[in-house]
Amino acid sequence: MTDILESMRRIFVPIHKEGYPFILIALVATILLAMLWSPLGWIGTILTVWVCYFFRDPPRVTPIRDGLVVSPADGRVSLITTAVPPAELDLPQEPMTRISVFMNVFDCHVNRSPVAGRITQILYTPGLFLNAELDKASEDNERNALVIETGETKIGVVQIAGLVARRIVSFVKVGDTLGAGERFGLIRFGSRLDIYVPLSTQVLVGLGQTAVAGETVLADLTAKEPSRPFRVG
Repeated sequence: MTDILESMRRIFVPIHKEGYPFILIALVATILLAMLWSPLGWIGTILTVWVCYFFRDPPRVTPIRDGLVVSPADGRVSLITTAVPPAELDLPQEPMTRISVFMNVFDCHVNRSPVAGRITQILYTPGLFLNAELDKASEDNERNALVIETGETKIGVVQIAGLVARRIVSFVKVGDTLGAGERFGLIRFGSRLDIYVPLSTQVLVGLGQTAVAGETVLADLTAKEPSRPFRVG
């Protein structure tokens, strides 16, 4: 019996509590639609299943080593560039390496800390809802910026709302200490995460690579080896 329960637990991925109200709304809508016309009930059922899928919160296995920067989001590495961090991060206004991870509506949207450290700043900025893949979304879109101090290094993490995202949820506050891979927030329905690290940081991912929150190593703050080449195919 224990083995059966364990197998069922592995099949059914946990759902984050932020999703419960939306699942309830979808269930009620499904019942009402089914009462009006049964085919509409099936459409509502598919929608309810998708809402459950969207708010999934699977466990992750995070590599632990000083200097590693893991992905804060599930999605595609959409940009690796050099940029001055947003002024609200209160980081030195000099170029840093920025790695962007774009989440579509089918990705898990629970965000995880890229490093172990202490949160020294959080600042929410209202804004537009442009396509999160656009470079100017970093400055124009609604966003929530965090600074995490890890050792003697400060990195920036920015949650950016997208076209259909309308709510950035934060689970942490200034002064909190996070472990690498620990949950710190969630963005509803498509968005992007920007990570700002020092220029000396070795980037370990390539453009277009699929990243897994809390597991994929994006960069190494301490590595001295040359950058890795990547092949698309």
